[in-house]
Order: sequence, then C-alpha cells, then structure tokens
Amino acid sequence: MSGDTMPRCDYPGCDADGNTISRLSPEGYLVATGKKAYSFREAYRRFHYCEKHHGDLMSGVWNRVRTPDDKDDDHVAPTAI
Repeated sequence: MSGDTMPRCDYPGCDADGNTISRLSPEGYLVATGKKAYSFREAYRRFHYCEKHHGDLMSGVWNRVRTPDDKDDDHVAPTAI
C-alpha cells in the first residue's frame, strides 16, 4: 500500500470515507472551477462522497428533473450555473 489516506466525504457533518468522486456539490449542483477548460472533466470541481450521500444527492437531482411543476420552455436545468 502507498500509505495514502482515503479522502473524507464532502457532505457536511459526514466523517465517512469519500470513495465516490462526483461533480455534484453538497447542494446538488455542478460548480464551475472558474478556470479555462476544454472538457466537462476539467470544467467542474470534484467532490468526494460516501456511497449513501452520493446516492442522496443523485436522487435529489433526478427528483428535480422529473418534477413536472412550473416547467416551460424557459425552465433552467438543475445543473445550470
């Protein structure tokens, strides 16, 4: 083993290992890095989550996407910045 420690989950108040890398912030949105980027992979900040909190965040995103209320052609996507 290299001796590296597993990063902690970025979800507030969670001390579990953050073994899942995600582009979703703890609020469930994509956060731009502010740097010049040429791909999605470079453009957004990376977070680490435990499996439970990553699942919770993904459920929240899908619930926002699937909720039919107040959607029209001008609706902003949940990943909009």
